[in-house]
Amino acid sequence: MAKLIDGKAYAEGLRARIAAAVAGLKKEHGLTPGLAVVLVGEDPASKVYVANKAKQTVEVGMNSWEHKLPAETAEADLLALVGRLNNDPVVHGILVQMPLPKHIDSAKVLNAINPDKDVDGFHVVNVGRLSTGQEALVACTPTGCVMLAKDVLGKLDGLNAVVIGRSNIVGKPVAQLLLAENCTVTIAHSKSKDLPGIVRQADLVIAAVGRPEMVKGDWIKPGATVIDVGINRIARDGKNILVGDCDFASCEKVAGAITPVPGGVGPMTIACLLYNTVRAACAIHKVKTPAM
Repeated sequence: MAKLIDGKAYAEGLRARIAAAVAGLKKEHGLTPGLAVVLVGEDPASKVYVANKAKQTVEVGMNSWEHKLPAETAEADLLALVGRLNNDPVVHGILVQMPLPKHIDSAKVLNAINPDKDVDGFHVVNVGRLSTGQEALVACTPTGCVMLAKDVLGKLDGLNAVVIGRSNIVGKPVAQLLLAENCTVTIAHSKSKDLPGIVRQADLVIAAVGRPEMVKGDWIKPGATVIDVGINRIARDGKNILVGDCDFASCEKVAGAITPVPGGVGPMTIACLLYNTVRAACAIHKVKTPAM
């Protein structure tokens, strides 16, 4: 049976290291990293997520601001708020919670954020920096995936890595991160021929396709490490449950290590958001980023 990769425990350790880094920045430089989160509308999942972000930001000793706007907020008013946050010297990270109401152009809003404060890593400048090997703020979930993989495997040099999914949020950035770790990377997707055969070549599988339990155990190379990014709610035995993009029961029997859903990649996302905020604060103030 595969070793379970405990993302919750890793995230707790990362937050503890972040808290120590924040304490050091306050003591040595009088610098308190600050994160501003903007929520437009009343999406229930977004409200819970934003509340968790704010709670964890404060717990590690950082400043936290929440800007809650009604769903009917005009695009121009949201862009004006982003402009004010860009110009606020105590705000080092800006996150506009997705999804936005349909009358607002999400791409326009994301690209209005100062790239140096773009702790979600979605701005085209940060995407370009990442793809050209420059220092960049990288999307949180891909960052967490690579952290978990390195925690299990150590160096990733030379591994065959297959990323299933090509989204701008996970698939593409995690592939770039794995290239930077010297993996041989294949991006597979719904149009790939013989997807199971491609996956069977992988020492490391990142499943981020958004289809419940699509990846089966007989797709997995014996001993491979499987990072399951999927979070899918399905009905089973009269209950609504969360499952990943991998069929956990069959994959667990073959893989060397695997992330569960829930409790794998999910807890890493907010922890990596806090990690990015510290990095952004240090870069803005030209202070060496402490180890985390």
